[in-house]
Amino acid sequence: MGKTHGGGRLGSGTGPRNVHQDRRSARDRFWSVFSPTSEPPRSALNLRIALAAFGLVVCVLFAALAVAAGLTVLAIGLAGLALIAVVDLVVVIRRRARRGDGHSLFE
Repeated sequence: MGKTHGGGRLGSGTGPRNVHQDRRSARDRFWSVFSPTSEPPRSALNLRIALAAFGLVVCVLFAALAVAAGLTVLAIGLAGLALIAVVDLVVVIRRRARRGDGHSLFE
């Protein structure tokens, strides 16, 4: 008792296939309980687009306020963060276009 061979106990009948099925059913149960639609999310790209756009707007706004207040170091830092947000937007939008599933931003 307790000897293992090939990832499971001898004679237990638990092989790699059963472990994968158990994990899959656990994921399905998780999404059926915690998701409002009872479906797992298809992609996080829409969320990344929304967050990058929000970050871009906020950084540009605060960079402009920092320039008006004479805080050039802060303005340069915020402009750098805005540039990172632009690069992230470009990368994510290109990835969505390459995926070609035809979904809009809010699906």
